[in-house]
Amino acid sequence: MTRRGPLAVVVAAALAMTAVAGAVSAGAATPREDKHAASCSRLAPGTQQVSVPFRGASYEVRVHVPAQRAHRVPLVLDLHGSGADGAAQAAISGLDAVADENGFVVVEPTAAIALNGGWAWNVPGVPTTAGQLPPADARDDVGFLRAVITRVGAAVCADDRRVYATGYSGGGRMASALACRLADRLAAVATVAGLRAGRPSPQDTSVPDVADCAPSRPVPVLEFHGDADYTNPYLGSTDLRWGYTVPVAVQTWARLDGCGVGPVTEQVSEHVTRYAYARCDGRADVQLYRVAGGGHTWPGTSVDQSGNGTVTHEIDASRLMWAFFADHPRR
Repeated sequence: MTRRGPLAVVVAAALAMTAVAGAVSAGAATPREDKHAASCSRLAPGTQQVSVPFRGASYEVRVHVPAQRAHRVPLVLDLHGSGADGAAQAAISGLDAVADENGFVVVEPTAAIALNGGWAWNVPGVPTTAGQLPPADARDDVGFLRAVITRVGAAVCADDRRVYATGYSGGGRMASALACRLADRLAAVATVAGLRAGRPSPQDTSVPDVADCAPSRPVPVLEFHGDADYTNPYLGSTDLRWGYTVPVAVQTWARLDGCGVGPVTEQVSEHVTRYAYARCDGRADVQLYRVAGGGHTWPGTSVDQSGNGTVTHEIDASRLMWAFFADHPRR
């Protein structure tokens, strides 16, 4: 063992401190940061199943992780329509490819109420498309999806300020319910053929039940809807599952978000018009893309949805919603 004098010890310590400072200034993680990164980046790139425990049961959830991502990554919940599942929704939305291009994680859980060979969400206070209220022991999907955000978010180092939800049809209604009830977790919501602002009033289905949607903060909202949609009609229905019109849903969100301007109308393409509300509290913009002649379909999808009406390819809902999300972190 070599003995060193006091001066040599001081010099060595100074050099060591300089090296550490240089590493930190160059972006190197401290041991504490390394440990945190290892604990919340354990999911490899690609598509996989993540087990989410919830109230004594465990559910497998489809998760797609991009190859290139920041340490704190955005997370998008993508909710399927009634009678489908997470894998079917992944095909319809095509969000895996958009995630790979933009570095966010996509999560496609599956509902738990059996319906037509698939599954339906337990949207609070409304029947499923089968026309019946969910059974009393149905999974609480607001609570379950909160657990999904927590579990998957911890596994991928999700940025808490950039957690979003989208959904198609029944999944859009479920995402709308999350906007009302999980505004503390979600930065913004974008829906396709499914926007609601609370359940229809049981006394008058042409208006929302105002007590059913009281978000804790303004939530930016985006909707895509065909005006020839016969499943969730643009001009509404008397069905307690759907009820009031799409314009009423959009106007209600504009009111909830304190928007001061709008709607401003823009002709985006031959058959697509955008209606935008702005100067909203917390920059919580509200927008609607109306597709003239569009069916109960996802704009831009590569999946054959012709059985549900016309599919427009004049716009790409998945890329437009990601641009909307990217512009609206939680404030």
